[in-house]
Amino acid sequence: MLKKIEISQMRLGMYVHELCGSWMDSPFWKKSFLLSEQAELTEIQKTKIREAWIDTSKGLDVFQESEQLPPPVKEPVVVVEKPIVVTEVAPVSMGDELGRASRIVSKSKEAVFSMFSEARMGKAVDVGNAKELVEEIADSVMRNPGALIGLARLKTKDDYTYMHSIAVCALMVSLAKQLGLSEDDTREAGLAGLLHDIGKMMVPGEILNKPGKLTDDEFVSVKEHPSAGHKILLESNGVSPVALDVCLHHHEKMDGTGYPEGLKGEQISLLARMGAVCDVYDAITSNRPYKQGWCPAESIRKMAEWSKGHFDEKIFQAFVKSIGIYPVGTLVRLDSGRLGVVVEQQVGKSLLAPKVRVFFSIKSMSYIAPELLDLAGAGLQDRIANREDAAKWNLKDIDQYWLGDAAPH
Repeated sequence: MLKKIEISQMRLGMYVHELCGSWMDSPFWKKSFLLSEQAELTEIQKTKIREAWIDTSKGLDVFQESEQLPPPVKEPVVVVEKPIVVTEVAPVSMGDELGRASRIVSKSKEAVFSMFSEARMGKAVDVGNAKELVEEIADSVMRNPGALIGLARLKTKDDYTYMHSIAVCALMVSLAKQLGLSEDDTREAGLAGLLHDIGKMMVPGEILNKPGKLTDDEFVSVKEHPSAGHKILLESNGVSPVALDVCLHHHEKMDGTGYPEGLKGEQISLLARMGAVCDVYDAITSNRPYKQGWCPAESIRKMAEWSKGHFDEKIFQAFVKSIGIYPVGTLVRLDSGRLGVVVEQQVGKSLLAPKVRVFFSIKSMSYIAPELLDLAGAGLQDRIANREDAAKWNLKDIDQYWLGDAAPH
């Protein structure tokens, strides 16, 4: 039975169904767990969380009189069925979401690392906890997609596998929203994105992180990760057919040259076709042990060249609409001769007119005071002339111009 209690009533041996507070306030990445150590209870008591749901069928109840109950609490324990609360997610600006998205990314990385490490050790995936992650990521994307998607792109070579899963989850949610999928299907898409590469845990680390070209045998080992991931998820309770399908088929191609089954065209499900696009975009925009990531806009251009054989063209076009022709973080040159970084897409406005923060003058070859321009604003004549390569202009750390206070210190 689920029972809502005050934190002051918690004791070791209770099964915590859920802490009543923001996921970001919780000291644990798991939603449900057995409270078995004093250190865990102490951590909970330090937070702003004041109530929790416990499951008395899986752990201890509150103290009973026969257990020498300490002085009774002032408020009675309330036993009710927990309601399902659906909250409307209102859009916010990039600046308003960046800080929150940064905290979500940081905590999600810890959670995915723990979840994938457990899978490597042969433990089943806790789908309930994975869904909790997806809810936080999806809500951030609904508020402002550019914030979390942009942050998830800034991964290191060491944390690529875990951050890639977070990024693909966010991209799948954004794409599902663009395609008009239902709320439930959008969350399913996000969960599929989060779990799609879990089979990489079965590939030896020296192969995954090899800086040079893979041998034929090593490449065969890497190509086995969809099947390995599918097997892991099959052995876990509550994994949906959607997540299983995307895990197994996100490397299939429309022309039938993909793997592991060489599916072609409509043989590949809608969600697996979505997964293929999101997986490739994040992979080629990320720094890897064997290559530097491409600029977001350059990645879109390259993918457009591959789209006929590799991707479903309608899904790819929807993907471009969801992140923009010039995604957040793209360095662009304006007609005025200034360089700037794309800060935010304009919902309902031209994909060619995002918000840009200019910071460098080509005419004087010098840095200028950063200025935020709304290229869709009334009366503004400046336009994007082209995307640019930061190395060409010897520019360093251009991400600081869109990250603002969310930049790592």
